[in-house]
Amino acid sequence: MADQGVAALTNILVLVVAARLSTAEGFSVFSLVYTVFTVLLGLSVSYVGQALVLERGTRAEVQGACRSALTFTATASAALGLAMAAGLAAVPGGTARGLAVLGLVLPVVLTQDSMRYCFATLRLPQHALTVDVMRLAAVLPALAMQPPGASPARLVAVWGLSALPALMAGAALLAPWLRGQPADPRRLLRCDHLGRRFVVEFAVGNASSQLAILSLGLFADQLAIGALRGATTLFGPLNVLLNAATALGPPILRRCRTTVGQIRATATLAAVLAGVAVLWAVVLMELPERAGRRILGGTWESSSALLPATGSQYAAMAVGTCALLTLRVLRPRTTLPIQMVFSPLSVAFLLTGYPLSGVWGAAWGMCLGSGLKACAGWFRVVGVQREARGRAEGLGPARP
Repeated sequence: MADQGVAALTNILVLVVAARLSTAEGFSVFSLVYTVFTVLLGLSVSYVGQALVLERGTRAEVQGACRSALTFTATASAALGLAMAAGLAAVPGGTARGLAVLGLVLPVVLTQDSMRYCFATLRLPQHALTVDVMRLAAVLPALAMQPPGASPARLVAVWGLSALPALMAGAALLAPWLRGQPADPRRLLRCDHLGRRFVVEFAVGNASSQLAILSLGLFADQLAIGALRGATTLFGPLNVLLNAATALGPPILRRCRTTVGQIRATATLAAVLAGVAVLWAVVLMELPERAGRRILGGTWESSSALLPATGSQYAAMAVGTCALLTLRVLRPRTTLPIQMVFSPLSVAFLLTGYPLSGVWGAAWGMCLGSGLKACAGWFRVVGVQREARGRAEGLGPARP
């Protein structure tokens, strides 16, 4: 969780420093380029990282999987980055130049990030934290040294190249564990690679959330959208916890040797995270108006009215995230149908709630969608547990 928090803090501070150095137009270009990187990072994490942390087998097999994942990430990101740089080099405009530079630094930033999942898989989370602290310590001074009004392309280049110290430190820490292990990056191209399903899940979930905001913008005023954005922004610390559980939880959960023990552990985690979400909502609701306005400015008044709904939504998201985490470990191929059905359903509830009760109804619609996804996830967990018990008792055939 500390490592996830450092990574999230790095992303936030990069945008803050870039905003202070750039003109309004320059920052809009930098933000667009950074958004493209965020999408590419999400695809990389889904295809490589989330599949890697589910690796099973002997120590040598797991170490070989880590080396294969790093080799694949470096090779694929270099191929994609060079194609971006070559294709956009001759295109005029600051956005094209920024994206071209992003292509050049893409292998550095994506390979460095993929090391976090290697450390998690090898049960060396302290090394992941060390490397990400180095990343934070390098990027902020490097950006702060740039002159005011620096071009977006220059800021992107400095941001990307500042990952080199962390990349080299991660390589040095991984070397004793991966030395001598064969790398087979082609294994990530097989039809049964779980990363393919996780990429679809990411695309569905990410597309659904963006579609919800865009669709709401077609018939809602900007104050409504700002209120929803403001309320969810206040729950940023919960996002760190949920992301940490999803991305780095499976290797820890595997320490529980039995299915019952794993389910009990994630059920306990669900209760704890849901309780944290409720307590955080209560803390926010008790904030004096002056303090709230210092955080969100004029948006505080409209966003504060949504805190009960948003807090309930995050409690439901915590329960649902832990259900999906359980399924990722017990039967990872069962999570995609849940995402395919309930992510679009949450959008439908949001769009239905707004005409009925305005932005308040939209917020509770999102909460309802998250609650139904959580129920579906745990219903599937119970089914998997029953099947496992049946196989243990010889009452049913084993499923692939």
